[in-house]
Amino acid sequence: MAKGTRPLFSWNDVEPRPDLVRLEKVLKALPDEALLRALEQRRGRGRDDYPIRAMWRALIAGIVFQHVSVESLLRELRRNPALLDVCGFDPMGPRKRGKRRGVSGVKREKRDGVPSAWNFSRFLSAVVKVEEEEGLIGAMMRQLREELMEEVEDFGEHLGYDGKALKSYSTGRKKGKTGKASDAEADWGKHETGGKDRRTGKLWRRVKSWFGYRVHVIADTRHEIPVACRVTRASRSEVKELEAMSEEVFTETPELAKRCREFSADRGLDSGGLKEKLWDQYGIRPLIEPRQLWKQERQEGGQDAGEAITRPLYPDRADTIVHTERGEVYCFCPHSGRQRRLAFQGFEAKRGTLKYRCPAAAYGRLCQGQTLCYQTAGTRAGAYGRIVRIPLATQDRRIFTPTPYGSPSWKRGYRRRSALERIYSRLDNDFGFERHFLRGRSRVAARVSLAMTVMMALALAQARAGRHSHMRSLVDAVPLANTG
Repeated sequence: MAKGTRPLFSWNDVEPRPDLVRLEKVLKALPDEALLRALEQRRGRGRDDYPIRAMWRALIAGIVFQHVSVESLLRELRRNPALLDVCGFDPMGPRKRGKRRGVSGVKREKRDGVPSAWNFSRFLSAVVKVEEEEGLIGAMMRQLREELMEEVEDFGEHLGYDGKALKSYSTGRKKGKTGKASDAEADWGKHETGGKDRRTGKLWRRVKSWFGYRVHVIADTRHEIPVACRVTRASRSEVKELEAMSEEVFTETPELAKRCREFSADRGLDSGGLKEKLWDQYGIRPLIEPRQLWKQERQEGGQDAGEAITRPLYPDRADTIVHTERGEVYCFCPHSGRQRRLAFQGFEAKRGTLKYRCPAAAYGRLCQGQTLCYQTAGTRAGAYGRIVRIPLATQDRRIFTPTPYGSPSWKRGYRRRSALERIYSRLDNDFGFERHFLRGRSRVAARVSLAMTVMMALALAQARAGRHSHMRSLVDAVPLANTG
C-alpha cells in the first residue's frame, strides 16, 4: 500500500478496545523518539519491509500484553488485525521475491503483513546494540522519572532498593571443548539470609545460589513505581551497586534528592558509609535494618535468650546507659538490675543528635534507683528527668541514624519496602521472567529495562488521566473519555 493512501476500511473507525487504548497511551507516554531515530539511522538505506516504528510498537505491545515469547506475540498479531493496524504494519505485507502457485495454477506473490521470528530477532538485536552503545532506554527511564515527578506531587518522597536473583536460560554447566557455559556473561551468585530464633536464641543461616544475573531496582515505595534499574552479573555486591546507583540517580535528577525524605532497604544493605552518605550528603533518612555483628558477646555465652546484647554508650566512663547493635538505648537500673528502654524524644537536626529521656520521668513510673543512677553518671536532673543526647558524628553511623530502628516512623517507612517485592512479582509473573529464554547480560538488561520503562509509562498515562490510584495497575485501561 502506497504511503499516504487511506485503506477502504480501517480499524481506527471501530471503537477501540480497552487493551488497545492502554497500548496507545503507553506509546504516547514513551519518550522514544531518540531511540527510534537511532534505529532508523542504523538501518540506513537497507530493506524496509517492516518499518522500524511498526516493529517498535509491536515490541512494546508484547510487553504491555504480557507475551512470554516472540512467537506468542506474532500469533497475536496474525489473529488481531486491530493490533496490527495500531502497530502500523501493512496488512498486505511487503512484496517478496518468492512466488507460489495458487489453486488455478497461476503464479502469485507471497505476502505477509506480520514479520517473521527471524525479522523480530534481528530487530531485538538492533535494540540491544543501540542500548549498549548509547544507553537510550536508560535515557527514557530518566525522562519518565522527571515527568512523573512533575505530574505527581509526592512521587519520589519515599524511595527503596532491593536486589533480585534472575536465573539465566543457561544451566551454568561448562562445555568440555570450550570450558565455558553457554551464557559466558553470567556467573554464580549467592544470597545469604539469617537471623536469631526467638525461642532458643540460636542463630540460623540459609544460602541460596543461582547461575545468571542480579537485578537492582530503586523504586518509589508509596506508589510502587520503578525509578531506576540495573542488571549485573550475579556475583555483584548489592551494597556497591546501591552506592553507585544512588549517586548516579541523585546526580542525574538533583530534584529527586531534594524531594526524597527516606530511603529503605533490607539488612543485607546495612553499611555505615551508605547511611552516612544518604544523610550527610543528601539529607535523606536511611531506613535500613542493622545487622547483628557483635560476635564476641555471642561467643562468650551466658546471655539470656530474651534479652538483647548491649554495650556501654559511654565506655570511657561509669554510667548506666547502654545500647544494642540496632541502636536501641536502655538504662541499667542500679537498684533492680533491670534494663529499661529510654523514651525517644526525636532527632534534633540542627544539633545532629538523637534525644532520649529517662523512662521513669517520661512515663510517670517509680524508679527506686533513679537517684543512684544520676549519681553514677555525675548528672543532675529535675522533675523532667535525665536527658541523654547522642551525637551522630561521634557514634557508629551503621547503628545510630536520624530515625532510630524500631521507632514508629521507622516501622511505617520500612513496611513500604514491600512495594519492591510486588514490583519483582510483576516482573516474574506478568512480564514472563519466571520462565524466560534470554542469554547474555545485554539482552537481559535491555529486556528488564523495557519492562520497567513500560511500568513507568503506564503509571504516567494513568496520572495524566487523573487516576493516581491506578498508577501501579498493569491491566486497568485509561477511560475512553480520556483517549483524545
